[in-house]
Amino acid sequence: MRQIDRKDLMEQLIPIARTAGDAIMAIYRRGSTEVRHKVDASPVTEADLAAHCVLATQLAHLLPGCQVVSEEDSASLVYRRNTGCFWLIDPLDGTKEFIARNGEFTINIALIEDGRCTLGVVYAPAIDALYWGGAGLGAFRCMGAQTVAIKVGASKTDHVCRVVASKSHLNEATQAMIDRLGELDLLQAGSSLKFCRVAEGAADIYPRLAPTCEWDTAAAQAVLEGAGGAVVDLQGVPLQYGKPDVLNPSFIATRNTALIPT
Repeated sequence: MRQIDRKDLMEQLIPIARTAGDAIMAIYRRGSTEVRHKVDASPVTEADLAAHCVLATQLAHLLPGCQVVSEEDSASLVYRRNTGCFWLIDPLDGTKEFIARNGEFTINIALIEDGRCTLGVVYAPAIDALYWGGAGLGAFRCMGAQTVAIKVGASKTDHVCRVVASKSHLNEATQAMIDRLGELDLLQAGSSLKFCRVAEGAADIYPRLAPTCEWDTAAAQAVLEGAGGAVVDLQGVPLQYGKPDVLNPSFIATRNTALIPT
């Protein structure tokens, strides 16, 4: 594999994410948008497609030969492989949050190299919260004009586990795992912001025993790993990308895998 300067690449991704955010917010501020449904019944809006066009166009020029795989382009799925590199994007993660107008939707951009997410950017344009990072790169958050390095929380002594869960997809299996965590504070967040809550030290664990796709998790996994956390399946193996099936297994995102109930 060619040598990739990931730090330099990260700096180039940040304005691209912001430009896609501007495209989404122009539609969001209009106050209404047409909602269609895909074959799998998931919603899609004009904003999803506008952000896709920005990202697909601008990412195509960053790394020669590195293809863009997008949730909004089914033809691009042929470029998903577990060797080499590709961009993996969700132009608007949390379309249901976008439709509900609660602001908790994100743009997800990840670089996949040999099946691993090596860097990622997560941008929530409605609240102007930008996260980026990767294993060995650290993790960072920019809100307004303030940029800070972020890390997962330290071990606690009060034994209260801060659990973050989905606003739209809290199913029985996930609830059953949450119930095994003992005394807890339950936080809720939309889209890939759940991973970011763990990465910035605001939560301890995010279990997800419900269907997700690779583009839902890759960018935020990179951020969380950069902050010192982990995203693993129920066997403790980090999530992999470019698999034959685009669906992820059930997973747990956490500041420390020791928190996962056995």
